[in-house]
Amino acid sequence: MKLVTFSRQGRVSIGKVLGRRVIDLPASDPGLPRDMRSLLEGGQPLLQRARAVSEHAVGYPLADVRLEAPVPNASKFLAIGMNYSQHAEEARRAGVDVPEYQVWFNKQVSCINGPYDPVHMPSVSDKLDYEAELGVVIGQRCRHVKVEDARTVVAGYLCVNDVSVRDWQRRTATMTLGKSFNTTGPIGPWIVTDDEVRDPMDLELRMTINGQERQRVNTGQMIFGIWEQIAYLSTVMTLEPGDLIATGTPAGVGAAMQPPQFVKVGDVMRVEIDGIGHIENLVIPEPA
Repeated sequence: MKLVTFSRQGRVSIGKVLGRRVIDLPASDPGLPRDMRSLLEGGQPLLQRARAVSEHAVGYPLADVRLEAPVPNASKFLAIGMNYSQHAEEARRAGVDVPEYQVWFNKQVSCINGPYDPVHMPSVSDKLDYEAELGVVIGQRCRHVKVEDARTVVAGYLCVNDVSVRDWQRRTATMTLGKSFNTTGPIGPWIVTDDEVRDPMDLELRMTINGQERQRVNTGQMIFGIWEQIAYLSTVMTLEPGDLIATGTPAGVGAAMQPPQFVKVGDVMRVEIDGIGHIENLVIPEPA
């Protein structure tokens, strides 16, 4: 399934995309919840119930709804740094130490943004950068997950742009501030459930700025794969349904270019992943 959070005429609901229609799940089956986290918390029973909703049930043309962030109220948004070798090398050339272990940071959940919503150029910086990433959505509460079992706790996958404010990122060792400005976490356009993705470690990932390709990689080139990431994180913390994991960006970020090529107001950032979809976000000035 392609699961969405959408709004129409001031009303927010969740649905599934079938062709060019969005089936409104709770309007079609009142036993289904109205928000994505609650659906995921219901596990396979609720997901199977959602799958069973007929294509002829209550729905709308996809063009007539607004797609929102699929999980607008995630409890955690975790991202791994320097997880592709070429990106780690460009970081090393920029004077950033490449550590031996997985490097994780938080994107505060207040940064979560819709798949086609604008990203704000901060009033305090012009060092706005892009990072195309495959996102993973956790589907069940879990702790101490083994690598070989990690796929069983995944609900699905989506596109992520780990937008970064580079000068603020460098101000703290945790990187959290520069990764958490409002609107700098666009995700979507939907959650493609795990059963529809043959191998998430074999997907083509691309970033374009105004139609010009800046990043391209196969997810199989990750240093630490998705299942290793989940095992590592769950050693430390309990992962919850709806938690978001950004699995790393490849080489080609603007900060690593000579001279650096940060995005500007008016630029359009597009992340596209084969088999998942795309998100596209216009950079606008931060509102006063």
